Amino acid sequence: MLLPLIFDVNEHDFAHKVLDTSRDKPVMVDFWAEWCPPCRALTPVLERVVHTRRDIHLAKVDADENMKLAGRYQLRGFPTVILFVNGEEMARFSSARPAQWVQAFLDQHLATDAGAQAAE
Repeated sequence: MLLPLIFDVNEHDFAHKVLDTSRDKPVMVDFWAEWCPPCRALTPVLERVVHTRRDIHLAKVDADENMKLAGRYQLRGFPTVILFVNGEEMARFSSARPAQWVQAFLDQHLATDAGAQAAE
């Protein structure tokens, strides 16, 4: 199943849509909540970055509806964004950030991964 660049995910399909997909293409997971103003500010930033780069997926998790996932990843606040590569957590950040910061975060954490893929 080919996933779009941006998709919703829940407890039931997280392993397939995030962990499995991240073996082929990095997946940034946005844990958000409806009542959270910084979450509403960050989501469009993440969407713009993903559409600009196109080398990464964005999975969106409503934390209130998926508390087990929030607990599994020991989230302390929202929004929290976790970057998955090869089925593993590579990095995370919390709170709203500007697009340039998100780009730099991805560049920093994906540079080594891209180099490893280019060497294959």
